[in-house]
Amino acid sequence: MPGMTSGVNTNDPVLEAAFRAALLHQGFIVLAIALALMLAYGLLRRLRPATAGLPDGDPAVTAEPSARRFLRMSFGLLWILDGVLQAQPEMAAGLPSQVAQPAAAASPGWVQAVANAGGTIWSFHPVEAAAAATWIQIGLGVWLLVAPKGWSLRLAGLGSVAWGLVVWVFGEAFGGVFAPGLSWLSGAPGAVVLYIVAGVLLALPANAWSSPRLGRVLLSCIGLFWLGMAVLQAWPGRSTWIGGMDGGLSGMISDMAGLTQPGWQSAMINWSYQLASHHAALVNLIAVLGLTLAAGGLLAGAGPLPATGPLGGIGRSLGLHAPRPRLLRVVILSAIPFCLVVWVLVQDFGVPGGLGTDPNSMIPWLLLLWTGYRVVTSPPSPVPATERPRTFSPLAGRLRQAIAAAIGRAVTSARAMTAAGAFGVVLVGTIPLIFATATPNADPLIARAIAGESMTVNRPAADFHLVSQSGQPVSLATLRGTVTLLTFLDPKCVAACPVATELKEAGALLGGADTQVRLVAIAASQFHYSVADTRALDRIDGLDTVPNWLFLTGSAADLQAVWGKYGIFVSHMAPGSSSVMTDLVFVIDANGRIREEIRDNPGAGTTSTRSSFATLLSGAARQALALG
Repeated sequence: MPGMTSGVNTNDPVLEAAFRAALLHQGFIVLAIALALMLAYGLLRRLRPATAGLPDGDPAVTAEPSARRFLRMSFGLLWILDGVLQAQPEMAAGLPSQVAQPAAAASPGWVQAVANAGGTIWSFHPVEAAAAATWIQIGLGVWLLVAPKGWSLRLAGLGSVAWGLVVWVFGEAFGGVFAPGLSWLSGAPGAVVLYIVAGVLLALPANAWSSPRLGRVLLSCIGLFWLGMAVLQAWPGRSTWIGGMDGGLSGMISDMAGLTQPGWQSAMINWSYQLASHHAALVNLIAVLGLTLAAGGLLAGAGPLPATGPLGGIGRSLGLHAPRPRLLRVVILSAIPFCLVVWVLVQDFGVPGGLGTDPNSMIPWLLLLWTGYRVVTSPPSPVPATERPRTFSPLAGRLRQAIAAAIGRAVTSARAMTAAGAFGVVLVGTIPLIFATATPNADPLIARAIAGESMTVNRPAADFHLVSQSGQPVSLATLRGTVTLLTFLDPKCVAACPVATELKEAGALLGGADTQVRLVAIAASQFHYSVADTRALDRIDGLDTVPNWLFLTGSAADLQAVWGKYGIFVSHMAPGSSSVMTDLVFVIDANGRIREEIRDNPGAGTTSTRSSFATLLSGAARQALALG
């Protein structure tokens, strides 16, 4: 998919070094936030009595429901793990092509277009995007771990939902739900959907956790979804029943087996592939039965139907009007090894090898199951006093009460201060990402990663006497007073020589300054150097409408003399073939001196590489203009 690659290797040392530097610099900001909050907390504690603003101290009133605490802390740890995985050195260059593109490859065109939009943003700004993902996820994880009761926790839950949706849409291509071969075993509907569900649950008011109803709804929804996945897994004619490379399950395991991983793990996943390949029908039958039994047990144990109302009779007759804790316990204890076997033998632990960014779906499923079970089986929890609805009072009074309560909690609760710091960490990642998204031009760092650093020089540019595509004589003297971006280009080289398009885009980036900059190319071909040839390339690349573009040519002897003066090697190719030449752009100031030599893209450019080189070239032109 175009735009899904930055055109650089995933282990490019320039991008890896820039990514590490960005994480380090932002890490100092995070440290500064932590120190500032610690100082503020200590100061405010001294200025205010230690008991001010504290709740009653009655643990029966203020205790957090154990199920919500489990959900909050477990998904907080998962977000932190995901953030750490995002800090892999190869993530900056590799995520679009190694993660996002494979996830969307089998989906319909519109899904690929949506995923490609996110991949383009990442490939245009790989360092900013990778660092942002790291800090956002670590910040969300810490926020969930320390969030006190009330709006802080609810906002952390909503933040998890928002970021989860971004990852699900652009990173997981909607979890592959629109692609053929959808399977619960492979992680459908996408692991991050379960993070979103957890965020929604944590964003609910506290009184939602005070009765078993929330747990019954959660377990019933899981049961219904698993039942649907069992039907899909068992559907006749799907590849789930066959083995080999064409088999749905064995093919999926084969993909995991191809990843770089420890020897013991590779041996285990290869054994799993052999089992699924040679006994596909049996393995799939076990998976279908396991899903069906677990789904049926969850539905029967959760009692999803009411005891009264239109469905009351059905609920009573089927025994689905009340939860069965013992049955739920058996189902949950059976689902744990079932999910773990899938996690190990099918999903390959989720994270090893390649650029894994999370442990896949089985661990989040188990966490949601256990949360639902705890809500159903735990005694009703009283609503914390700080979250009980208040009686009506005038708006101004309510605002004063809310502000006073917030200040009291802020100055007396270390957890509240830490939650504020975690929110700051999220902003450390979010703000640069917003600015990067708003910038349509690719980071020039990509160009430097591909072609290497440019060379700063200060020497006179060699003179030349050639003719433009319109037949007008042009020399270096006629270009005095303007900055010149000079390159050498074969008129027959189009797709594999993007420098002309890069110069065109650089001129557009200069805006009003383009009148002070000339974009100049000199023909570099043994056979194609007529004015007709230069005009033909102008038409193909749309350069005939660029007012400050000049494509110069002349006799073969004149061209060879200019090539020699600028140190440009032009190969002798067969007639009809494009020349191979030294790829350089010379930045010549208004006084005719070369200020910089920029190595250009030696191969076919992607959208991001062309934009990156254009940004680099326009920046170099602005620097030359500033020199006067």
